[in-house]
Amino acid sequence: MSLSEADIAFARELFADMPDLSTRKMFGGLGIYSQGTIFALLMSDSRFMIKAQDGPFADRLASMGCEKWTYTRKDGAASSMPYWNMPDAALDDPAEACALAQDALAALR
Repeated sequence: MSLSEADIAFARELFADMPDLSTRKMFGGLGIYSQGTIFALLMSDSRFMIKAQDGPFADRLASMGCEKWTYTRKDGAASSMPYWNMPDAALDDPAEACALAQDALAALR
């Protein structure tokens, strides 16, 4: 499944207040960047994922009920990526989504 133009437009609208916002299609989904740094993904199934490496921001996301992106490799081994599903409330509130994006970028520095 690939994203529709409406999905991409929604992502751009949700994060419109991020400085120098850009997007790039990848693997059927969308990378979402601010000033050249990726901070979120829009998956091909329309799920938003926010980037968080291990640490306080990832712990905060976990305490909010967010789950880390995990998958099973071809060899059956479990693996994970440094992305967490975004809270539903942030998907309805661009200010909250952008605040999470700013926190994600701050944690990456």
